[in-house]
Amino acid sequence: MGKKILIIGAGPGGYTAAFLAADLGMDVTLIDKEINPGGTCLYRGCIPYKSLLHCAKILNNSKDAKDIGISFDKPDININRINEWKDRVIERLTTGLGQLVKVRKINYIQGTASFVNSNSAEIISKDNSKRTIKFENAIIATGSSPITIDSFPLSEKILNSADSVDLKNIPESVLIIGGGVIGLEAATIYSSLGSETSVVEMMPNILPGIDRDLSNILYTKLESSLKNVFLNTQITKIAENHQGLTVSFKDKKENTWTEHYTNVLLSIGRKPNTDNLCLDKANVLINEKGLIKTNDQKQTSASNIYAVGDVTGQPMLAHKASHEGKIAVENISGTFSKVSSKIPSVVYTDPEIATCGISEAQAKEENKNVTVVKFPWAASGRAQTTHKSDGITKLIIDKGTQIILGAGIVGEHAGELIAECALAIEKELTVSDLKSVVHPHPTLSETIMEASEIFFGQATHIFRPRK
Repeated sequence: MGKKILIIGAGPGGYTAAFLAADLGMDVTLIDKEINPGGTCLYRGCIPYKSLLHCAKILNNSKDAKDIGISFDKPDININRINEWKDRVIERLTTGLGQLVKVRKINYIQGTASFVNSNSAEIISKDNSKRTIKFENAIIATGSSPITIDSFPLSEKILNSADSVDLKNIPESVLIIGGGVIGLEAATIYSSLGSETSVVEMMPNILPGIDRDLSNILYTKLESSLKNVFLNTQITKIAENHQGLTVSFKDKKENTWTEHYTNVLLSIGRKPNTDNLCLDKANVLINEKGLIKTNDQKQTSASNIYAVGDVTGQPMLAHKASHEGKIAVENISGTFSKVSSKIPSVVYTDPEIATCGISEAQAKEENKNVTVVKFPWAASGRAQTTHKSDGITKLIIDKGTQIILGAGIVGEHAGELIAECALAIEKELTVSDLKSVVHPHPTLSETIMEASEIFFGQATHIFRPRK
C-alpha cells in the first residue's frame, strides 16, 4: 500500500484530492460530516443555487419572449416541486461521488476530525464513537461558513446564504444585505420567482473587485428588475415584528430611513472552518482571520500537512479548491507542483459576468503598460438572434509582448466562454494566437476572436482603427 493520507473535508478540494491520491496508489481516509462527499458546493452552495438560477432563467426568458412576439400566461410556480427537483439534482451528484469513493476503495468516514499531533488525528464518527488514526500526510479541506452578525441573529425571517437554498415559500419582499456574488445571485432568484427584492451594499459599487464597465451592465439590469439597489449604505438595525421585519438604513451622507420586508438575507462573506481542528497541536499556523498559512505548493507550517480551498483564503471558489487539492497530492507524491494564480470567476446573474487574470483596475494600480480592447455584443450575430445583446467581451493585453493578461465577459453564457480566455492567460498566449483561431459562426465565442482583432484594428463587425 502507498502513503497513508488523511483528508479532512469532502468538498471539491477534499474529494478531488482523495480521488487523485487513490488513483496514485495511496491509502486514503476521507472524513466529512455528510453521508456522501460534496461539501458546501453540492449541498448548500454552487449546485442548489445554480439549480434555482436555472428556474429563474426560464422565468426571465418567458418574460422577455414578448419582445419577439411570443407571450405566455402568468407562470404557475410550485415551490415544492422546484425544491424537489433541486434536491434530486443534489442527490444524484452526491450519490455519484459516494459511488466513486467505493470503487476507488477510499476509507470514507462520516464524522469529524481534530489533530492530536502532526501525525495523528482523533476521529469522532456519526455514532459518537472515537478512534485515533495515524497518517504520513494530511490535507485540510474543511471549507468555509457564512459570516453572521451578532446584532442580526438568524431566525425564520433572517437567513444566511446556506438557508436561502431551501425555499419554504416565495416571500412577498426580501432585502439582501451584500452586493457581492452570492447576494446578487440570490437577488436574481428571488426577483425572478416574484419577490419584491432589494439589495443593500456598503461599498459604492456592486461586485467590488470587478471592473466598473463590466458590473455596470449588470447594475443597469438590476435597476429595472429589483425594487431598490442601495449603494454606500449600511444597516443599523433589524427589528422583528408579527408583520415581518423593519430595517433601519444609513447612507454615507448620514441620511436615515426605514423599510419593511418579509425576509432579510445576510450575504456578507464567509469565514474559514478552522476552529475545531486543534491545529496548534499539529503545529499548523493560521493568521488573524483564522486562515491557514500555506506556500505555493499548499504546504502548511507543518511540512507533512497541506491545506486547500476556502480555509486558505480568497478566492473562495470550488474549482480553485479542486485545483489546489490536485497540487497538494502531486507534491505529496513527489511531483513538484505550484498553484496557478489564474483562477476564473463567474457571477451567475442575468447577464452573467466572468473574469480571469488581472482586471483593468489592477493593471493601472500595478502600472502595467497594457492595451484594453472591448467587443460589444450588439455587433454579435449570435447575441442578436438570442435577444441577449447587452454584453461585452474585454481583453487586457500587455502592450509590449502582446500576451493576454486578463479577460472579462458580460453576457449570456459568459461562464462557459471564459474558459478559452483562461487557457490563453494560463499558457501566456498572445492576442495574435487568439486572433488566428477560426471560431464557428454564429457563436458567442466569436466575440473573443473579434476582441483580439480590435487590437490590430481589423475587427470585421465593428470599425475600430488601430491607435
